[in-house]
Amino acid sequence: MEWKTHGERQIYTNKWVNLCLVDVQQPDGRRWEYHVVRLRHLAVAAVVNDQQEVLMMWRHRFITDSWAWELPMGLVEEGESPEDAAAREVLEETGWRPGPIKPLIYAEPANGITDSQHHVFRADGATYDGPPTEENESDRIEWIPLSEVRGMIDRREIVSSGSLVGLLYLLMDESIR
Repeated sequence: MEWKTHGERQIYTNKWVNLCLVDVQQPDGRRWEYHVVRLRHLAVAAVVNDQQEVLMMWRHRFITDSWAWELPMGLVEEGESPEDAAAREVLEETGWRPGPIKPLIYAEPANGITDSQHHVFRADGATYDGPPTEENESDRIEWIPLSEVRGMIDRREIVSSGSLVGLLYLLMDESIR
C-alpha cells in the first residue's frame, strides 16, 4: 500500500538538517501533515588490515552523552561522491590513508522519519599519513581485531547505526570466506 504525497514545506533548514511537513494521504484516504527530517548523506568506511583488524575511533557523542567505538564516517559534501567522502573522512579523522575503497553495503537507517542514506565502504589496508586533521573527533584511534567486534557490540561498546551496519555486514562477509 502506497502513501501519496501532495506537497511539502520546510519549517526549519540549515546546512545539516531540514525539517519538513509533508502533506500525505494514507491508503485508507486519511490525509495529514507528516514530519520528515531531510539529512545530508553519510559515508562510512570499514578499513581492514592484513591482521584482520578494523580501524576504529573511541568517541563521545554529546546528544546521547555516551562513549562508544565508531568507524570513520562523515557527511558527503556537495559535488563529492560517497566513495571520495569515505576516503576523506578516514584520512581526516584517523590520519590513515585507506587503500582502495569499494562498496560494502547501503542502508537507510530510519526511513520512516528521515531520508538519510548511509553508504558504507570497505578498504583493504591503509598507510599512516600523520596525525588526524580533525582534532575534535575522537580520544583514541585503534586497530580492533575483527574477532572482538561481536563482543563489543553485545556490550554496547559499538552503537552507531553506520558502524553497526558496516561491521555486521563485514563480519558476515568474513564468515563466508
